[in-house]
Amino acid sequence: MEIAIATNSDYGYLKEHDHHILQSLILHKIKRNEIYILRDENENNIGWMRYGYFWDNTPFMNMIWVDEQNRGQGLGKQVVLYWEEEMKHRGFKLVMTSTLANEGAQHFYRKLGYRDSGCLLLENEPLEIILTKKIM
Repeated sequence: MEIAIATNSDYGYLKEHDHHILQSLILHKIKRNEIYILRDENENNIGWMRYGYFWDNTPFMNMIWVDEQNRGQGLGKQVVLYWEEEMKHRGFKLVMTSTLANEGAQHFYRKLGYRDSGCLLLENEPLEIILTKKIM
């Protein structure tokens, strides 16, 4: 698997598959180098990881996705660890993410060393668990 910074040529793939972001923001995130694309050995896009900044100063992983046929191979773990190293090299000491309490992703993040750090409860939504990890 290859992990690469998304480029404008990845826009069509992201627009088609990432339904958790306004389409108008995808190019903005690409321009800011805030999306990593996962590619298989044939250079086909098979997933992505997108992030931003909480409080404008703490890297926050907004979304990680691996196409269903490529799951269970450790690709998600690889991209998270890659991102953490990138953030560490940029001088950050803490990263964040979140997941809904009714999603299994919380267990994935805890296995990678993320710790529960709070929650957010929005009307008519499941509890959102906030997770952090020190990367010093």
